[in-house]
Amino acid sequence: MSLTAALHTARSSLQATSTQISVSGRNISGADDPAYSRKLATTTTTADGAARIPQISRAADAPLYTRMLDATARASGEQTMLEGLQRLAETIGDPELQQSPAAKIGAFATAVAQYANAPDDALFGQNVVTAGRDLADTLNTAASAVISVRRDADADMATSVARINHLLGQFSEFNSAVVAGTVLGTDVTDMLDKRDGVVAALSEELGVATIRRENNDLAIYTDSGVTLFEGHARTVSFEPTHIYLADTPGNAVTIDGVPVTSEAAGMPLRDGRLASLARLRDDVSATYQLQLDEIARGVITAFAELDQSGAGGPALAGVFDAGDTTIPDAGTAGVAGRFRLNPAVDPALGGSVELIRDGGINGAAYRYNGSSSAGFPDRLLDLAVANTSAQSFASESGLASPSGLADFASASVGWLESLRQSATIDAEYQASVLARSSEALSNATGVNLDDEYANQLQLERSYAASAKLISIIDELFKTLLASAG
Repeated sequence: MSLTAALHTARSSLQATSTQISVSGRNISGADDPAYSRKLATTTTTADGAARIPQISRAADAPLYTRMLDATARASGEQTMLEGLQRLAETIGDPELQQSPAAKIGAFATAVAQYANAPDDALFGQNVVTAGRDLADTLNTAASAVISVRRDADADMATSVARINHLLGQFSEFNSAVVAGTVLGTDVTDMLDKRDGVVAALSEELGVATIRRENNDLAIYTDSGVTLFEGHARTVSFEPTHIYLADTPGNAVTIDGVPVTSEAAGMPLRDGRLASLARLRDDVSATYQLQLDEIARGVITAFAELDQSGAGGPALAGVFDAGDTTIPDAGTAGVAGRFRLNPAVDPALGGSVELIRDGGINGAAYRYNGSSSAGFPDRLLDLAVANTSAQSFASESGLASPSGLADFASASVGWLESLRQSATIDAEYQASVLARSSEALSNATGVNLDDEYANQLQLERSYAASAKLISIIDELFKTLLASAG
């Protein structure tokens, strides 16, 4: 080998090693960034013996990355659902504290039974009133809490949609830079990391799938197949509902005008925070709200007054009502929010406790104690067992019907607790899957500092060897020129 060829080889080796050291330094700097992937500067030898680095690449594992995206969407969705169910479960509280609607119905029935044993004792009558107020407050508070959960879920959906559109804008910018850089042959590895980070953030909001195209172009679709980005970002739209009532429907999220969250959605979202928020607002909370409304309606029905005159008058709301004398139909929305102890039996509102014992809240035709006996127990005995009498409830409530009022209220508690327990297990499992998926991806594409420092040491030695060789060749050239002179 001539000195010129040796010098050429040594200089190319020095340049390649310098690039490798620089790339290794980038790896060490990005070691703490979870979105950073290890950069690779692999050398090749040309026909003339020179060392070259044709391009800088990065460590990647498409199957592991896809698995991580799926795990992120599922973990985010399950955690969102769990948080919503925990808020709904606050309407039940600790079972030992007896704060649920079912417990309050039981407490009211007990107070009535005690009053029946001493119908001439006004103190027992006052206990019935107190228990009735507690039951009304519990149902009112629970109904308000459900509406609050639905309203907050709706607001969070708006926030999620805004974030999705923002991330799609970022993705468009990074994707254009990647495609342009790939065409020009420049280093796009850092931009690929940024683009992957945006896709990972998107997967928190909704399940996504990606397809790689020519020149590193990337297309994104929802987990149900709706296009999010293909050449350009699609518009994700949502109109929030600021005022929620019991029968207020929530609006659907659309992508380019196609609904992806409503019952009418042909390709509904399956995973991610947005999908869980929609299910929480439109399915779980709405069903629980209907259960509360049916419990309130059942209480009004169980403790209603019947015409005692024989004239065939309609059954009318008695001890409890929803603001008027009518008994709501099955499936009527908002009954729990309007439910109250009838003011006619509440002394604090000018009513009389004795009307609970005697009847007649709706006039003389509905009076049970015709003799006005202070020791009349019949009406109270009927009320004491009214919560066990079978009633028909709306089938949309998801609970057994016909059923006794107490059993229906207890089944509602069990339904919600079962959902919460299942969501807790699912959230813990998906969080574990995400942790393992992220760890596996990090092991495959992340930076190991021990390995990187060891690699740098070898590169520094190689750099020093190349520099030493250049120095020797320089001395040889000087000697050759001196001898030729």
